[in-house]
Amino acid sequence: MEYVTLNNQLKMPIVGTGTNTYGKENNEYNGAVTNEIPELLSALQLGYRSIDAAIMYRNEELVGRVLAESTVPREELFITTKVPADEEYTSSKEATRAAIDNSLKNFQTDYLDLLLIHFPIEDRAQLQNTWEVFEEYYEAGKLKAIGVSNFGKDHLKELKKFAKVKPAVNQIQINLKEPNKDLLALIKEEGITPVAWGPMKAETHQKEVLDEIGEAYKKSGAQILLKYQIQRGVVVIPKSHNRENQASNLELFDFVLSDENMKKIESL
Repeated sequence: MEYVTLNNQLKMPIVGTGTNTYGKENNEYNGAVTNEIPELLSALQLGYRSIDAAIMYRNEELVGRVLAESTVPREELFITTKVPADEEYTSSKEATRAAIDNSLKNFQTDYLDLLLIHFPIEDRAQLQNTWEVFEEYYEAGKLKAIGVSNFGKDHLKELKKFAKVKPAVNQIQINLKEPNKDLLALIKEEGITPVAWGPMKAETHQKEVLDEIGEAYKKSGAQILLKYQIQRGVVVIPKSHNRENQASNLELFDFVLSDENMKKIESL
């Protein structure tokens, strides 16, 4: 595994696994949460240590139980979760504190590695209150890093007006269908680490080019796309219910894409 160093010097694995459909019937986002989560077990066995969760996924407790019962030491794990922008969690500082405390309970831990605001909070007062609670838990050591998710340029600008602690990451959609080039450039310029959700989305004609590039490296087009992202400093959190694909998504550190191929992918 390779790591990125966040703006507070915390090291984060550059590849993690999403969990939004883990432990759910028919592997569907809105599926009922089951009592088993084999996808996470195989991910841990294969070497994934960065686990991307969220309150909205409704499976925090299940994910947390599996992590706590695993043989992986807590200090090797990098647990991320997210607080929704809903009134239930942002209407007051007490509501935000209750959300964070419940997540800590669900993960059976006394700290989280990264906590994000899942979506922009449009009400300025609620945004400030929520971020101030994040900072409070960060200063207390209960959160090792704090950040945001799906924040655009204007949202980041608003947060910057009062934040004492700069967001460590902004988790946004970054892929060949939605490259988000301008926002990605802004995030990097601000010293915020970009984390890509949906990193493997691509059109058919784009996949064909990726497959062609992959032949020279004896890698799949999907591996080429993930390598492209991490080679330019973007953290990726691909998700798969298939053990072989999970393993494949980690086999990215034995080759380097040439400048020519990086530019070719960029042009897609």
